[in-house]
Amino acid sequence: MPQNVYPLHIANAAHSVRHVFIHDLLIPALIGIYTHEKQGNQPVRINIDLTVREGDVEIDDRFENVVCYEEVVKKVENIISAGHINLVETLAEDIAAACLEDARVFVARVRVEKLAAIKNAASVGVEIERIRAE
Repeated sequence: MPQNVYPLHIANAAHSVRHVFIHDLLIPALIGIYTHEKQGNQPVRINIDLTVREGDVEIDDRFENVVCYEEVVKKVENIISAGHINLVETLAEDIAAACLEDARVFVARVRVEKLAAIKNAASVGVEIERIRAE
């Protein structure tokens, strides 16, 4: 993890909140506004942090009782495979919206980084946080 990025500490027993996360998902994406970016995939790194209500249902070691990070990754892959995206901001917003489709998720923080966009930068991108409208 880069030294200027700190992991969230959003799990909170007093408020029945669980932190579900996907860190450093590396995936090729057709993203960018420039002609050369529209001609082929480039690597992006995606980090997702979800604040999840634990609710009244016991986990009971049952898959359906938790927010599944594999399903979140599949949503990301579907968004990216749908076609070219101009802006990292658009990709981040689409990912956050997809995460918030699960009623148990009430906050989604999404960071999207393009890893090969700027020659002398390790990455460039955006981080957003979206909260479920109550």
